[in-house]
Amino acid sequence: MNILISAIICTHNRAGYLQKAIQSLMDQRTPTDKYEIVVVDNCSTDSTKKVVDQFSAKGNVRYIFEPTLGLSYARNTGWRSARGKYVAYLDDDAIACPVWLDKILEAFETVTPRPGCVGGRVTPIWEASRPEWLSDWLLHGLTIIDWSDMPHILTNLSEEWLVGANIAFPVEILERVGGFTPNLDRAGNNLLSSGDVFLENQIKNMGYSCFYHPDITIGHHIFESRLSQSWFIRRYYWQGVSDAVIHLLQERPSMLKRLRFAYSQAKILLQSPGKLKTLILPTNNPERFTQKCFTLIILGHIYGVLRFVRPWQ
Repeated sequence: MNILISAIICTHNRAGYLQKAIQSLMDQRTPTDKYEIVVVDNCSTDSTKKVVDQFSAKGNVRYIFEPTLGLSYARNTGWRSARGKYVAYLDDDAIACPVWLDKILEAFETVTPRPGCVGGRVTPIWEASRPEWLSDWLLHGLTIIDWSDMPHILTNLSEEWLVGANIAFPVEILERVGGFTPNLDRAGNNLLSSGDVFLENQIKNMGYSCFYHPDITIGHHIFESRLSQSWFIRRYYWQGVSDAVIHLLQERPSMLKRLRFAYSQAKILLQSPGKLKTLILPTNNPERFTQKCFTLIILGHIYGVLRFVRPWQ
């Protein structure tokens, strides 16, 4: 069997959602002898293995246990265990469209020069009504992206990026860059993120492009528990911490430079009473709550540059 692409799902205690994710991969239009499904169990304590075993009896599904808790560790185990030339990541709470793998392969095989990574649209599967305070600006915090109806190369990753819930790479590129950094993305209860964007920047710095195609589409479950202001407050504070880790990994500033950076950011906040006011006062106004979340990014960034000593070690 000549496996061309490995579809990888990294999972932690989401057996119910995992079943739907695997089924969406079983239903792909890609010939079954061209792809495999690899499920990386990241320290689950539920019925994850039982779910995977049920599918393994039917088709090309493999189960791998990763004992070190952390999404980046699981993702690295996935690509290092893959038999395909390419690897495509799907979140355990997502559902891939039937042509997902076909469109990924089409992008890698037809776009020239070949991209270093490809991905596409993520549409929400709302499990509760969208709150009135949730602006479009904050949807990215729920891993929802829809950049265009046209396929295109992403030229500015600070404005348009691919997400780890729906992203694919040539294995040789991951081998060259070293895979996902373990200093970013979820591990336990923290909300660290942006390991995908950090990797995309590394790939871009190597001279490869990041390619977006809207037909590489997945649906992503939006849990009711995430549709609360308290969750968004945590999410955007941790986005600031994640930005700080990326800052440290890329720049490796001295402690003096970190202190200067933290001071300059704190000074900006203190000179902006409107921003400080949004941190204190409750609101259901979408614009004000968005400003609150964006201000929390600054606070998280300040904390992160002072908290992490040498994340590159």
